[in-house]
Amino acid sequence: MERRSTKHGNSGDHWLDDACRGSLEGFGTRDIGFFELCSKFDSIEIWVDPRPNDQLVLVWLLDLLRPYKEITTKLSLVHTDDHVAHYPPESVAKWKLPAFKVTENHLVLARRAWQAYRAETPKPCFDLLMTDLTILPRLRPALIALLEELPDNVTGLGASEMDILDFVNDGHTDPRRVTEACWLRDVFDEDDAREALLELGAYSAPPILLGDPAFNNEDRYFGRSEWKVTLTELGRSIFAREDDMWRHNRIYRWWGGTELTNEKLWRWDRESRSLVAP
Repeated sequence: MERRSTKHGNSGDHWLDDACRGSLEGFGTRDIGFFELCSKFDSIEIWVDPRPNDQLVLVWLLDLLRPYKEITTKLSLVHTDDHVAHYPPESVAKWKLPAFKVTENHLVLARRAWQAYRAETPKPCFDLLMTDLTILPRLRPALIALLEELPDNVTGLGASEMDILDFVNDGHTDPRRVTEACWLRDVFDEDDAREALLELGAYSAPPILLGDPAFNNEDRYFGRSEWKVTLTELGRSIFAREDDMWRHNRIYRWWGGTELTNEKLWRWDRESRSLVAP
């Protein structure tokens, strides 16, 4: 978020490396720092998509800006029901959506939410659902969607992983078609879905097969080698909710600030919509 310097030598190191050329015309160069850029505006609207990751970015950003009153007093929030990036700027400019002035209550809730997601267990996020979140109206469904990505209390897989198995069970064998399962929930992006697919096929007892294991996964995914995705016997049992992935495999992954292992495996009960402690 700083002004560009010698430490931003690689593409992607600076916060504006992916910004469209010309988008800062009249306000600065692509070398400007974030806080310096904010200081150039009399008012700032933050347009927020409903996807869980966008809601996480929102609470992170508000928490980041909270100490800078000269910036937070300029902020307003615009909550959308669709993905703004899917529309051309000239179309979005015609939308008549209300803008809500950011208050201290927004900043306090954003800090609580960001700290909860970074906590050592998912419990603070779950506890947050028991509080009034209406001031950030898309936050509650986002938190629920994220909690649903915890290992299921029966199958051990998160909701998006189960969607992948569902697509394969329906007969889809093309890996790129299978990863489109991520759009059902919009928690994973395309890269996340691809990584999840490859990971599911890489376990010692995998729920899916990715074709001939002699082939390179990258080659298979990008079509340089022909391959098909199929369910294993374990995968069929998991899909039928008759087996547990982590009874056969070791898990090591992160959910926010929570380290998930077989010994410390927080789970989600989809029936009661509740958190299950290790």
